Amino acid sequence: MTVHGTAGIGTTLLERGTAAAAVAAEHAVDVDRQGRFPAEAIAAIKASRLLGAMLPVEYGGEGATLTDIAEICSTLGQHCSSAGMVFAMHQIQISSLVSHARTSEWHRGFLRTIAEQQLLLASATSEAGVGGDVRTSLCAVETEKGLYHLEKNASVISYGANADAILATARREPESPPSDQVLVVVLKDQCTLERTSVWDTLGMRGTCSEGFKLKASGPAEQVLPRSFAEISARSMLATSHLLWASLWYGIALSTVHKAQAFVRADARKRPSETPVGAIRVAEAASELQMMKSMTRDGLKRFEHAQADNEELTSMGFAVAMNNVKVAASRIGVEIVNTAMLVCGIAGFKNDTPYSIGRQYRDILSAQLMINNDRIFGNTSTMLLMHRLDAHLVN
Repeated sequence: MTVHGTAGIGTTLLERGTAAAAVAAEHAVDVDRQGRFPAEAIAAIKASRLLGAMLPVEYGGEGATLTDIAEICSTLGQHCSSAGMVFAMHQIQISSLVSHARTSEWHRGFLRTIAEQQLLLASATSEAGVGGDVRTSLCAVETEKGLYHLEKNASVISYGANADAILATARREPESPPSDQVLVVVLKDQCTLERTSVWDTLGMRGTCSEGFKLKASGPAEQVLPRSFAEISARSMLATSHLLWASLWYGIALSTVHKAQAFVRADARKRPSETPVGAIRVAEAASELQMMKSMTRDGLKRFEHAQADNEELTSMGFAVAMNNVKVAASRIGVEIVNTAMLVCGIAGFKNDTPYSIGRQYRDILSAQLMINNDRIFGNTSTMLLMHRLDAHLVN
């Protein structure tokens, strides 16, 4: 997608994403070592006006498709997993707002503000005491005299301390059952965040996904008009799985590039012999192609479903999106592990051109972000009622 007169380096979204990825690459090691927010990368993304790229043109955005955004997620993932994940999670919130909030005047104005000021959005869907089930809330929105009040013990708010706004889930009202949820836009100056846990993790250290007690109050019109159940089913789950898969593909690709470079260097030293790792590089390339094809197919299916409400809400579509997530997360780990075997001790060490330790640790989070066992459990329930597609092409 070419955009004329847009601030930032280059005129296409991908060119600007590539420029931001170069900035991310400069600081990726320090972000990981310090466990700090990738401030430089996000500043570059903001300067290139990529945070509002998926917003419709009439709201100041560029009308980018999810496929456009997925390509940037992959590009960022090749250089800094944390920066790529922050970008992906922000865009998941943007997708939800674009799809479900434009019937409200307040939210239409908020979309324009996001584009104008390049606001960074986080989400608070996790909550202490619900066992990781984001479709259940203990906290509730209380409304009085046109104002909402919310207190939530969020077990995780990724980059919450660095976000300009947070989209938080809660029960619709104190009398509502746990599954009757709404989504509330909480602006930075409308809330207080009391840190309850730190983010000292194996990987994805720069996402700074700390726990917070969130206390917020603001105009009641900031509560999205549609239920969170509808938002989750129609956009949030699919966009999460597809953008995460795109990011994981980028991480995996970067390690295959390193393994390929390692084998080439080995071949130059002994031109009469085929390097031991050459076959494993071929194996990783095969798995990488499978991961790419699966993610691209998921993106195409999502774009098609946007114009077909029956498909978007079908059990078959939900099963397909779940499968993209669990398969991409598992294959990604396998690819990075294969690359580590190729590079050997040079990949294991942190001070060589072939270092893969950071990417290895980051990709391990893929199977835990909405735990694969939980997703398999949901899919197994749907498969009791849904017949698998028997066609290869259509």
